[in-house]
This record gives sequence, structure tokens and C-alpha cells, in this order.
Amino acid sequence: MQLKAIHHVALICGDYARSRAFYVDLLGLRVIAETLREERQSWKLDLALPDGGQLELFSFPSPPERPSRPEAKGLRHLAFTVDDVTVAKDWLEARGIAVEPVRTDALTGKRFTFFADPDGLPLELYER
Repeated sequence: MQLKAIHHVALICGDYARSRAFYVDLLGLRVIAETLREERQSWKLDLALPDGGQLELFSFPSPPERPSRPEAKGLRHLAFTVDDVTVAKDWLEARGIAVEPVRTDALTGKRFTFFADPDGLPLELYER
């Protein structure tokens, strides 16, 4: 077996409409498909990432909170590549999104920063 790439990352949203607006309207991800699964009382939204990967957003009735801080076992964060971290940070902040100060990765020398989605999931911007 030889893994080729990450096909998708799946996220469970606390408020589907709010998360949909964040990922589609704010971050600009393209909708591939949107499905209401009535038997599960759940929406599934497939979003296209620019590199061909996908982000899946799910809604479920009353999902439990996800601990983000202090860091817990499991998914640590989701990282997106950008050409210029400072430009991306300024763009997000102009739209009311809190973004951490830009830092430099000591191992790679690349610049990065973090912000959060509507459910507090840490999202990273990592400079190409």
C-alpha cells in the first residue's frame, strides 16, 4: 500500500449555518455537495480545497464540546497554505477574526499563525 494524499478532513459543527458561512463565505471554499440526512438529523457539506482535497462539515444534534485548550489527544489543528501569512492575517482581522501574532517555525524557517473556526477548532495559516 502507498498513501498518495489526504482526501478529506471531517469536522462536526456546533452550529451548522454559522460554520457553513465561515468556511464558504469567509474562507471562500467551494461547495461540492450539500446533503440533509434526515434519518440522522444531520447536514453534510462537502467543500473543495484548492489542492484537490476536501473538507467535510457535519451537523449532529447536541454534539459534545471539543477540548482545544489545553491541547488534548486527537486532531491538534488544521493547517492551510498561503502565499503570505501577514497578508492573510490582515485580511482575516479586517473581517473581525482574531488571529495570533505571526511566528517563525524554528525547524523550517517558515512563517505561520493560528486563528479559530466558530467552534474553536485551531486553524493554522502556513506560508508556502
